[in-house]
Amino acid sequence: MTSVNVSLDHELQVKDHAGRRVAVSTLGCKVNVYESNLIAQRLNRQNWQTVSARQHADMYIINTCTVTQEADRQARQEVRRIVRSNPDALVIVTGCYAQMDPAACAAIPGVDLVVGNDRKLDIHRLLPMYEAGQLPKVVVGEVDKHVSLPDGLLAGIQGQTRAFIQVQQGCDQGCTFCIIHRARGPSRSIAMTLVKRQAQRLVMNGYRELVICGVDLGAYGEDLNPGGYRLVDLIDELHDSHPEIRLRLSSIDPVHITHQLINRYKNRAVCPHLHLSLQSANTLILKRMKRRYDRELVYDRIHELRRVVPDLVISADVMTGFPTESQVHFDQTLSAIRDLEIAYPHVFPYSQRDGTPAAKIPRQVNVQTRKSRARLVREAGNEVLKRVISNNVGKSHTILTEETIDPKTGMRKSRAENYLPVMVSGEIKSNQVMNVTVKRANQQTLIALGNPKTLN
Repeated sequence: MTSVNVSLDHELQVKDHAGRRVAVSTLGCKVNVYESNLIAQRLNRQNWQTVSARQHADMYIINTCTVTQEADRQARQEVRRIVRSNPDALVIVTGCYAQMDPAACAAIPGVDLVVGNDRKLDIHRLLPMYEAGQLPKVVVGEVDKHVSLPDGLLAGIQGQTRAFIQVQQGCDQGCTFCIIHRARGPSRSIAMTLVKRQAQRLVMNGYRELVICGVDLGAYGEDLNPGGYRLVDLIDELHDSHPEIRLRLSSIDPVHITHQLINRYKNRAVCPHLHLSLQSANTLILKRMKRRYDRELVYDRIHELRRVVPDLVISADVMTGFPTESQVHFDQTLSAIRDLEIAYPHVFPYSQRDGTPAAKIPRQVNVQTRKSRARLVREAGNEVLKRVISNNVGKSHTILTEETIDPKTGMRKSRAENYLPVMVSGEIKSNQVMNVTVKRANQQTLIALGNPKTLN
């Protein structure tokens, strides 16, 4: 990794970029989405006009992901697409792929600047130095020493009716297949006072739903005040301050599904939707992944949660073909999809990453087997989703309407509290919280007809 120490103590005079256009292309997780919007907002204050990454712009910033080799490939593909379409534009690559392989990013023809995760939120401050010829092409430092953390308030998430709040950064876990802890650095929590101010700003700007997100979300607070505030305390603070707002968790490790968190679901402090960072449901494979739980814990926590939240909908990250995974090991993961009723499995075949302990395990599962197992998990998830969708026909739901209109039906897309998609008809605006009754289902979507009731 290239290590560059860039001092921002002596900033150059910021140019007036009025009339110039910037596009930020985001790949990967909700944390990346939050950070991309913060980058764009800071550039807006320097009079850059934000446009879509599919439009012509004077500058493009690609915020990359590196969770798998496929994510790396998609990052390179997106950079090359932008360079081909806009050969005269300034192109900046940042994010996790830029942090982990800055040389590969810099080698792509047309890339002008590579910025690591340690300085990604400082791009607006780095630009004057770049324009004055005072920056190297690669500005990537060590994330264990410094990382970009939000220190200002985001006004909103472009094009979305639900807003993300980043409350935590990095990970201390070091799973054997993963490099994100190296790309993001150790776990760091955002001070609760800043999180509350951010929530207040978003609510004042009209958002009705807030998604609490982090790289290892359940670790929130451990570095701030050992033995003190934790994720459940943050949920309580936000719910007490804004009881009318829907709160949703982005992703949670099974070990962090505590009895206290289950009570927050029971009391509806958070929406009845859980995105589970599962990976596998076989205890031996989980141990070899260096995960913090076993099959028994996963089943116990999910069954307890379902007892108190019957309408809970579960999505989950699932990995297939981890080294040494036998058919028996995989069958336990496949059965968990049905047993735990995981309606939305986010499935990806194991990706062998250089520099990870898992890559050195002798018994690697062949690529075709990884892919075929992934297909079986997706099929099992589709079966569960069909049952969940069918069971929700005839029920009432509180929905939040979205920006998107379905081009085929003219109906507006929305999401129920438990994350199920609901289509509504009529002259209905976006960002409305409504009570609706589901009349029927169309494939994987609920259909609400009639006159929905708008809630204050």
